[in-house]
Amino acid sequence: MDNISSHHFFTVTALDEWDWTSRIIFFSFALPGYLLTIVLNAALIMIIAFEKALHEPMYIFLCNLCVNDLCGTTGFYPRALVYLLTKTNRISLEECIVQSIVIIVYGAGEFSNLSVMAVDRYIAICQPLRYHSIMSPFAVWSLVTFIWIYPCFLSIMAILVAMKYPFCRNDIVKLFCENLSLVNLQCKQDNLNGIFNGWMYVTAIALISFVLISYFKIILACRKSKVNQEKFFSTCVPHLISFLNYIACVFFDSSQTEFRAKSLPRMLYTFLTVIFLIVPPVVNPVIYGIKLSPVRAKILGGGSSCLTQQPQ
Repeated sequence: MDNISSHHFFTVTALDEWDWTSRIIFFSFALPGYLLTIVLNAALIMIIAFEKALHEPMYIFLCNLCVNDLCGTTGFYPRALVYLLTKTNRISLEECIVQSIVIIVYGAGEFSNLSVMAVDRYIAICQPLRYHSIMSPFAVWSLVTFIWIYPCFLSIMAILVAMKYPFCRNDIVKLFCENLSLVNLQCKQDNLNGIFNGWMYVTAIALISFVLISYFKIILACRKSKVNQEKFFSTCVPHLISFLNYIACVFFDSSQTEFRAKSLPRMLYTFLTVIFLIVPPVVNPVIYGIKLSPVRAKILGGGSSCLTQQPQ
């Protein structure tokens, strides 16, 4: 095969079997979904940013989660909408790399955000008297730094691995670019790809295990305390829903092996591979807006007096 890396273009084949009617139907849901995601996350960010009573660790981490969700959806939706509406199925190497970086940052950032939020909830419920001393401004901003440094480092490493060898194919079967798609197009692969992928899975499993262990201890602390139970239902339930929702969506994406890609209808396969990019960013602000009484009170115009009623 000729080396196609010099051509600097890839062909996205995810929509090749879609007729025009299917494209219009999908577009009619995708565009409102994108706009709704932007509005919901931007509204939550502004509420937290402009309401001083919400400048607490839990809400700072929630604000970062919303920013990360906006990052992921903006990296995916615009290009996907172009594919759907214009039948343009080519993407340049530079655009593919940028999209890959953004989506990796989003995917890893969701894990780091939710893990840090689990730390915050664990300290608030299991060590409430030490909460403010442990979650000092320095600690909070250190955790915020981790939230962004980890996914940025991961994305850079992933792209370096994906760009190690030239490309001999140009067909991307998913609706977006990411490092695994680029790796599969390489003329040659070595053990470095497997080592890096293994490291990504190990770190993801470690973060998931950390969250689950934190919640196991939180549930134990809530058994005999009504105060802790109230904190759990008001602040932990939305986090737990967001966490489980994201894990389920990632599972749907990662479970789509080459065998499944050939056995599933192309439209269903395409939807399952993008579900982690479209569902969590719209579900997270809705869940937190409904469950967190200070945010809900602000949305409903209940006044700033309600903001002091939320437990830490």
